[in-house]
Amino acid sequence: MTTPIKIPEFGIKRENEERRDGGCGVIFDPQTQKYAVGRRENGLFILYGGGVDPSEDIKDGVTREVTEESGLFDFLHIEKIEEVICHYHHNYKHLNRIAHATCFLFVLKSGDLVPTKHEAHENFTLDWSTPAEMLANWEARNQEKNYDHWIYFLKKSVTRLKELGYIA
Repeated sequence: MTTPIKIPEFGIKRENEERRDGGCGVIFDPQTQKYAVGRRENGLFILYGGGVDPSEDIKDGVTREVTEESGLFDFLHIEKIEEVICHYHHNYKHLNRIAHATCFLFVLKSGDLVPTKHEAHENFTLDWSTPAEMLANWEARNQEKNYDHWIYFLKKSVTRLKELGYIA
């Protein structure tokens, strides 16, 4: 008998959660040793990503979302990092969400950009950060546990980058 794999769960369960599965990308530039983040007007860093349609391959869907939102497209390496169940409040859509979220690690070949395709609520700009800055940014805003899964994804991605030899 096969033991089912337990998927980690993060966040606070809320009433009237809307399900929207998808994922995000931790995007690393080996030349600068920094990570691409979206910076909202209030200073919040976000990981690029979003919902993926059920008929869409998860890796293809997350890659599409990363490129649409960040403009980054020239990747040297892409690999799945982890899947989680996360509960969070989507502040810009004013919804409680539950999602099966898959994180992929994207290692850039170049910082070349294509035009972005933002939805109306996607008011952020491309910025570059260190893991320490990202963690401090999220932890300062994490009273509602909306960013626990991003913290988890970032830590796992940094560990994987070390294993791959991209960072010391």
